[in-house]
Amino acid sequence: MTTPAIELVDIHKSFGSTRVLEGVSLSLFPGEVHSLMGENGAGKSTLVKIMAGLHLPDKGSFRVNGREVLFRSTSQAQQVGVSVIYQEPALFRDLSIAENVFMHRQPKTAYGWIDYAEMNRSVAKHLNQLGVSLRPEDPVLGLSIADQQIVEIIKALTFEAKVLIMDEPTAALSLEEVKRLFQVVERLRSQGVALLFVSHRLEEVFAISQRITVMRDGRVVGSGAATEWTTEEVIRKMVGRSLDALYPKGSAEIGKVVLRVRELRRAGVFKDISFEVRQGEIVALAGLVGAGRTEVARAIFGIDPLDSGEVRIGEMVLANHTPEMAMKAGIGLVPEDRQQQGLVMEMTTMRNATLTVLRRVQRFGLVSRRKEWEIASRWTKRMQLKGHIEEPVNVLSGGNQQKVVLAKWLATRPKLLIVDEPTRGVDVGAKSEVHRTLSQLAKEGMAVMMISSDLPEVIGMADRILVMHEGKLTAELARSDATEETIMFAATGQTESKAGDKANAAPGKQK
Repeated sequence: MTTPAIELVDIHKSFGSTRVLEGVSLSLFPGEVHSLMGENGAGKSTLVKIMAGLHLPDKGSFRVNGREVLFRSTSQAQQVGVSVIYQEPALFRDLSIAENVFMHRQPKTAYGWIDYAEMNRSVAKHLNQLGVSLRPEDPVLGLSIADQQIVEIIKALTFEAKVLIMDEPTAALSLEEVKRLFQVVERLRSQGVALLFVSHRLEEVFAISQRITVMRDGRVVGSGAATEWTTEEVIRKMVGRSLDALYPKGSAEIGKVVLRVRELRRAGVFKDISFEVRQGEIVALAGLVGAGRTEVARAIFGIDPLDSGEVRIGEMVLANHTPEMAMKAGIGLVPEDRQQQGLVMEMTTMRNATLTVLRRVQRFGLVSRRKEWEIASRWTKRMQLKGHIEEPVNVLSGGNQQKVVLAKWLATRPKLLIVDEPTRGVDVGAKSEVHRTLSQLAKEGMAVMMISSDLPEVIGMADRILVMHEGKLTAELARSDATEETIMFAATGQTESKAGDKANAAPGKQK
């Protein structure tokens, strides 16, 4: 029987009185992709940090190639071939790929100078083995997140990594970038590397994994070959209950036009953007990363200026408007990056949830704690937030942080809610709750404009789908006509394809 590349047996870990891991056992084998799944707070990150040398277990044994080890630092883990690739690569942007790969361990010439030629040769060899068209001399500045992750992988390979842990590596990648990353993963697997893939994306897990382990509340609740699992079984194990539907889109009465945009244009970004969103309707803006979807939302909200075009809320025309004017008109915007743009991480949940309604919680220029509490409690309770509202948001899971951002904007009682990547990086249970909230808001008459790169989410939640390609609207699809194939053909500009025949003309060109 093959010896595991890494084996954890009966691992326990607590922080103070909080038990995070209880009797977790996990084995990774050479040439195998093993996916680790679970809701936020299940203990996955703590387990990864123990494997990486960032945390010491309180109890249990840890073996690498059959030999018991105890990592007290990440460098010790790397020295025996265990490396971690995180969602956000930690690189020096002003240095080259080769300089980043060999940071703090540069080879030297006989004269004691840094041997750049040797660094470049080593990195070039790994780039060629992975089939990646980058050069060692290329600066990291300007590389996509996907390419930055390739740099981190090469860094691990120069440590002769036998175990590679990838923590949410695809969260910020486009479909094409995910495909390229998976090709690299397959090459690593063929070379005998053991890979641990931590992800919330079920379709990716089933596409790449040979084995799946599911955690819940600090314990392993299921493990086995990927062929033995179904999507429903994984979800049931993760959340401890059966989900009726991951996309609980209910019917809603479609009412008056809330948002009408006509011929929006911003030079070099998008042009000829025209569409409407009505009461009770969820309209999705789909397309590949870089198509201009987020930029259109930012322009509608008044963050970025328009060169020409009209934004109308009801009968009110917003001309050269600001975000403050957009909010007064009834627009709310849940941004793509919740931590950088949606929250003040050091502030409490209560304070974050009322930032958009400060005037309502102030009296004589002073904030009323009672009013803050009332408003924050009302909306966080509706979002089924887990955690006390007086805790700082930086201690919350990604899913609960997203609920705080939604609560913050729902407190303004918007007519139109724009949500950009509403479930990126959140677990399947929180994803279902966010979807349920959006569906309920539409049923109550709110207009919802959703931007998402998750095609099952787009198809499962939208009444209509507007597809963008290179700054233009290329198709409008009814819910009944939408498939991943028709969306992708329009998103890549192939609207004349057979698969795209179901798509209507772009909204701005309808008769």
